[in-house]
Amino acid sequence: MESGIVTEDVSLGYGGKPVIQRLNVAIPKGAVTVIIGANGCGKSTLLKGMARILKPERGIIRLDGRDVHASPSKEIARRLAVLPQSPRAPEGMTVEELAAYGRFPHKRGFGTLVQEDFEIIRESLRIAGIESYRAQPLSDLSGGQRQRAWIAMTLCQKTEFMLLDEPTTYLDMAHQMEILTLLSVLNRREGRTIVMVLHELNNASRFADHILAMKDGFLLAEGPPETVVTRENLREIYQIEAELVRDAKTGKPVCLSYENRVRE
Repeated sequence: MESGIVTEDVSLGYGGKPVIQRLNVAIPKGAVTVIIGANGCGKSTLLKGMARILKPERGIIRLDGRDVHASPSKEIARRLAVLPQSPRAPEGMTVEELAAYGRFPHKRGFGTLVQEDFEIIRESLRIAGIESYRAQPLSDLSGGQRQRAWIAMTLCQKTEFMLLDEPTTYLDMAHQMEILTLLSVLNRREGRTIVMVLHELNNASRFADHILAMKDGFLLAEGPPETVVTRENLREIYQIEAELVRDAKTGKPVCLSYENRVRE
C-alpha cells in the first residue's frame, strides 16, 4: 500500500527533552491508522510532529514526499486537517461558524466566503450529522455533538488526510461509537486517510486497518490489528496479561479481560 505520511529518522521532544528518538514509520494512504500505547509513550507527540504542531529536532516528516515543515502552512492545511485533544472555541460560537473556519486555507488574502464555500459547509455539516444544530452555540451541545461539529470543521478543509488526537476522550460508549463509525464511513466512502490516537484498545482493534504500537518513544510493532494486538505485544506495551478472542463478525482481536503483570 502506498505511503502518505512518512517519518525519516525523526526525533521529537519538548524543551530539549527527547520523547521520540530516530523513529521511522509510514502511514498507509487511504487507510485508518490508529496509534496505541501506554501514557507518555509518545503517541500524541508523534501526531503533533505529523501535524506541524511540533518541529522535529532531527529527521524529516514527509507528506506525499514533501517535507511538511518546509512547506507553506496554507498548502499543508489544504492537504491535512488536524483535530487536537479537547479543542476549544470562542464563547457563543455556533456550529456553522465553527465549520466555516475550515474554509480559511482556501481563501486568498482577506477574501470572504462565496457560494461554493457555503455549499461545502452545509455538506460537511450533513455528513457529520450535525446539520440540524447549525445555528446552535457549541456550548449548548452534548460532548458527542460538539465533537461532530469539530469534525465538520475538518471536513470543510476538504483534505485527503485527517489527524485526530484522542477524538473520543470524555465521551460515553455510545458517543464513542458514533464518532468512530463516522470516521470509518469517511474513510470508506471518500477515501480519506485517517490517523488517530486512541486509548481504548478494542476500539482501536475494531476500527483500524493499520496499528502503530509505541513504547517509550519507540515503535514496538506495526501492522493490521491481527498481528499487533497479541498477548505478547500487550504484555510488552502495557505490562498486562490479556485474554484475547476473535470477534465473530470482524475476525479482529478483542480483549475480554486483563490483569496487571506480576513483576519479578
